[in-house]
Amino acid sequence: MTTKNIQIYTDGACRGNPGVGGWGATLSHNGKTKDIHGGEANTTNNRMEMMAVIKALEALSKPSDITLHSDSKYVLQGINDWMPNWKKKNWQTAARKPVKNVDLWKQIDQLAQAHSIEWVWVKGHSGNPGNERADELANLGIDNL
Repeated sequence: MTTKNIQIYTDGACRGNPGVGGWGATLSHNGKTKDIHGGEANTTNNRMEMMAVIKALEALSKPSDITLHSDSKYVLQGINDWMPNWKKKNWQTAARKPVKNVDLWKQIDQLAQAHSIEWVWVKGHSGNPGNERADELANLGIDNL
């Protein structure tokens, strides 16, 4: 049995790229909300966007039906468009080069297997309350380092 209709918003932030970075996610279900965040001293914005997804999925205790919102086209294209071919090519790009951030892509791939996920792009910094909260949490992740 799966938990139905969990809404997740994720975001990553970096001050300098590479630089100090943070990730944040807000998860909501049945009127309850859980906010999580963290950071790393030397990272990239793309890695923080991916860590937000990883940490959000790790926060779930059982298989779930999820709508995951992200403002990262890198993450969403990676999952929806690029990953199937990367896996077929043993995690190499079409140019036969190693996939960047392969460690995190593999984690996302593994974690996503347990769930039914609808991946939704949301325009960043456009007033969407879930995205704005995830951005606040990502910046809090930096501030708390």
